[in-house]
Amino acid sequence: MLEGDRELGEIAAENNLNPNMVRTRKAEFIKNANRVFNERQSEKEIRRNGAELEQERDQMLKAIGQLTMERDFLQEVFRRNGYPVPAQDKSKR
Repeated sequence: MLEGDRELGEIAAENNLNPNMVRTRKAEFIKNANRVFNERQSEKEIRRNGAELEQERDQMLKAIGQLTMERDFLQEVFRRNGYPVPAQDKSKR
């Protein structure tokens, strides 16, 4: 029907449909087709943005883990060598 290689009346008759209804549905589809494809594009952008955010989150968690391990290591070095361990400010957590 959309390709235009057959008459709408012929398609309507084959499917026991009213030709006016077929014309109306075709016109509605053509009028609104861009909305369907734009929504799909938006969904792709949302997924892509979500994946990027997930990757950034993973990188931040990895960095936090690394920094925590380094802090713990340095605190242990301070303790073993008899130096006072700097107190952690709990209000910043």
